Amino acid sequence: MDEPLFERGFWVVIPARFASARLPGKPLVEIAGMPMIEHVWRRACASSAHRVVIATDDERIERVARDFGAEVMLTSPDHENGTSRLAEVAERFELPADTRVVNVQGDEPLLPSTLIDLVAESLLANPEASIATLAEPISDPETLARASVVKVVRDQLGRALYFSRAPIPWQRESWGDEGPGSLDSLPTPARFDAGWLRHIGLYGYRVGFLQRYAGWPPAPIEQLEQLEQLRALYYGHRIQVEVTPVEYPAGIDTPEDLARVRRLLEGR
Repeated sequence: MDEPLFERGFWVVIPARFASARLPGKPLVEIAGMPMIEHVWRRACASSAHRVVIATDDERIERVARDFGAEVMLTSPDHENGTSRLAEVAERFELPADTRVVNVQGDEPLLPSTLIDLVAESLLANPEASIATLAEPISDPETLARASVVKVVRDQLGRALYFSRAPIPWQRESWGDEGPGSLDSLPTPARFDAGWLRHIGLYGYRVGFLQRYAGWPPAPIEQLEQLEQLRALYYGHRIQVEVTPVEYPAGIDTPEDLARVRRLLEGR
C-alpha cells in the first residue's frame, strides 16, 4: 500500500502581495532578468516539495506567475497575514489535516532550498509540534538590541518558549537596567550558553493547525509584539525551532535591499 501523501512529501505555498509600503509591486520587480517572485518560486521548486503554489490576491502577480509556469491560486484580499492565506489554500485544495505546508515568503530570492527541506523534516520528526521554524545565533549587541530583529528562546528540546522584539534572554548580572552593551564583555560560557537567537520567518505548518489558527482571535501578546507566531503559543501549541546550519540571507524589504540582491545575482 502506498504511503499517505503527507508522509511522502510536503507542499510549499508562497504568499505574494502587490502592496508594500516601502517597495510597491515588490514581487514583480526585476532581478537578473526575471521577476523576484520567479526567483523565489525556483528556489522552492529546487526543494523536495511535492507541490509549489503561489498564493496572491493580485491579478498582475497571477498573470506573471502563470507565464513563467507556476501554479497560482488567487486568494481573498482580506487576509490579515500569510498564515491565514495559507489556511485558505489548504481549505480550497481540501488537504488532509496531517499535510505539511511550508510558508516561503515571496521576498526571499536568495533562500537556500535546503532550509525549506529542513523545516519540513523538522515538522515530520516532531509530531507533537504544530509549527516548525528556524533561528540563527546572534553574535553582536547591536543586532540583539534592535527591535526589528525578532528573538526567540527555546527549551532543552528546541521548542519555542517565547518570541520577542526585546533582547531575550536578559543578562541581568552584566546589563543591569541599561541593556546589552557588548557581548564580548561577557564571560565565554555566558556568551555562548545563553543562546541568543534571531528568529527566521520560514514556517512549516500542519494543515489541521492552519484550520484552527484561522478561527482564533488575535492574542494580547501577539498584538503587543506584533508577532503572529505568538498566537500559536498563546493557544497552547508547540513550535519547534531548528538552528540553521547555513547562513540565512536577508530578504528584500527596502530599495537598498533590492540593490544589494541585484548586485549579488547579477555578479556585480
